[in-house]
Amino acid sequence: MDSKPQATATAVRCWIEGRRVWLELSDQRMVSFPAVKYPLLANASPEELAKGTLRIQGRALRWESLDEDIWVDDAVAGRFPKPPHATAN
Repeated sequence: MDSKPQATATAVRCWIEGRRVWLELSDQRMVSFPAVKYPLLANASPEELAKGTLRIQGRALRWESLDEDIWVDDAVAGRFPKPPHATAN
């Protein structure tokens, strides 16, 4: 994972329902995002998707078998990767 300033959102729990990743945050908010927002998660099997874990004191999500890392703060703020076909403005 790249170095990044400390995130403001931290998760205490994560789980998968259907094709959505759910997070329970330390401030008791519940947020979710569709797996399709991340290319590696979009193509993951349900079994692979279910293997996401919290890392770095709840500031990051990790899928070891997919080699995917997601900052909780980015997911909460809706900062998702741009699709490969997106062009810069």
